[in-house]
This record gives sequence, C-alpha cells and structure tokens, in this order.
Amino acid sequence: MAKQDRAIRTRRRILEAAAAVFEQQGYQAATIAEILKAAEVTKGALYFHFESKDDLVRCILNEQHSQGLPQPQSLRLQELVDSSMILAYRLRTDPLVRASVRLTLDRQAEGLDQRGPFQDWSQHNRQILEAAGRQGELLPHVDPAETAEVLVGAFAGVQLMSYSLTHYQDLPIRLRALHQHLFPSFTLPAVLTAMDFGLDRAEKLIADSTDSEP
Repeated sequence: MAKQDRAIRTRRRILEAAAAVFEQQGYQAATIAEILKAAEVTKGALYFHFESKDDLVRCILNEQHSQGLPQPQSLRLQELVDSSMILAYRLRTDPLVRASVRLTLDRQAEGLDQRGPFQDWSQHNRQILEAAGRQGELLPHVDPAETAEVLVGAFAGVQLMSYSLTHYQDLPIRLRALHQHLFPSFTLPAVLTAMDFGLDRAEKLIADSTDSEP
C-alpha cells in the first residue's frame, strides 16, 4: 500500500510540474528535460507513468472535467451555471486546470488535437439543455446544440480576457455578467428568477460536497 501511495504521489508531482511548464511556456516550447527538472524525478520515473509528452498533455487536458461537474439540481439550467462557475473557481485555484485551458487555446501547439475539451463541454452543455427542455425550462425557439456551443465559445473568450487582464482574479464577476446577458435569451423568465448566479456559488457547492464526503 505504501508503494502504491508513493507511486500516486509521484505521478501527481509529475503532472503538476508538467502543468506549470506548459502554462508558462506553452506546448511547443516545453521540453521533457524541463518537466523532469521541475518535478525532481528521473526520466525512468516519468516514463513509468507517462508514455510521452503528448500523453502528459492528454492527462492534463482531462483535468477540465475532473471533479468539475455539479451536483444534480431541481432546475437543470442551474447545473449549467454551476459547471461553469466550478470551472472558473478551479481556474483560479488549480494549476492543472489552468494548464489544461492554456493548452486547449494554445495557437502555437502544432500537431496537438485540441478539439476534445471543446467537444466534451459542448456535449455536457447540450445534455443539460436537452434535459432542461424536457422540464419546460427553455424558451420555445431554443436549439440545445447551438446554445451549448455558444456557451462554450463565450466562456472561452471571457476566461481568456480575464486571464490577460487580471490573471483570473475577476473571472467570477465577468462570468456572472456573461450569464446575466446570455441566459435570458434561452431561459423562461419564471425559471430565471429562481436561479442562483451568486459570485460565491462555486465555493458553496465545493464546501457542501466536501462536507458530505465520508
């Protein structure tokens, strides 16, 4: 068990070190040598856990969904708000998520398939929107697939602007403004008034999930 725990800690240390290097330098400029130095591990240890630089990237890209999905809510559209707020919170607090988003939007990452996170989040949003439609939460004209992709694209732009201006410190404020502008275009007014767009929504959800753990 001690050996297994040590392996888990080593793998996490390598991922965190790689995330820091990718976030600072981007995909193209980052090297395995720099990751080894940052992680303080041998090349053998790194390749025991990861096949290649691209394997490291894939694992980091998966962090956008890891522990980032909200608890079910009676209003399905609240889950749409919650998932974006939780991601915004993790962008401010989790280096792996920051690196994941940096890699997703890195225009210099030649050869890196960056479609996955966009497709995954679009599918996630679409499923929530379709469920919200079945519950009668959407305006009649709404196309769930189209709305799902608009929300993903809008979030990508808002987080990039927040990163450039304040290194994500104002992201909750910008995200709330985005929600308040977009949600009225597809949400029934009675549903909209019952939703929580509070700036501390993500912190409450994470605290509640932590308290409920055995």
